[in-house]
Amino acid sequence: MQKLLDSTGAIIENDPWRLVTESHEITSDDKYLLLPLDLWLEQETNGTCDPTWGICLDSADEIEPLGNRLSELPCIAINFPTFMDGRGFSTARIIREQYGYEGPLRALGQIMPEQLLFLARCGFDSFIIDGQRNIPDPRIYFDEFSVTYQSSNDRPEPLFRRRA
Repeated sequence: MQKLLDSTGAIIENDPWRLVTESHEITSDDKYLLLPLDLWLEQETNGTCDPTWGICLDSADEIEPLGNRLSELPCIAINFPTFMDGRGFSTARIIREQYGYEGPLRALGQIMPEQLLFLARCGFDSFIIDGQRNIPDPRIYFDEFSVTYQSSNDRPEPLFRRRA
């Protein structure tokens, strides 16, 4: 059983979003689906893409072809195929900073609890964690560091500018 956390580490109950990987899993009245990029593009081309559907990007997916359509999506998820693949961090910052996306941004896949704070600093606001992990209180991972040196999505000014 997976756990869905918000950006403070609290568990989110009753999440409406459902990840779909194949077109045969979609019915005409489905709402709040997260589709892989290629399936979302296929549905959009066919004119069958519902405005409540979001996308689930893999770390290797190119987001440039989506362009300004990114800001219109109701939810974007980024899959981390391994915990060592950091491309999702960069993709999240690009989506937030260059494309101005303000909607929900979700991290899923092989993410470690120790990465939660860094994911939040890149712009993620929800996280799906494997329920097999014994994490008594995930909120502790968001309070690990009170001061950060680098600028980020959640704090655009680096430390040296904050102290000046």
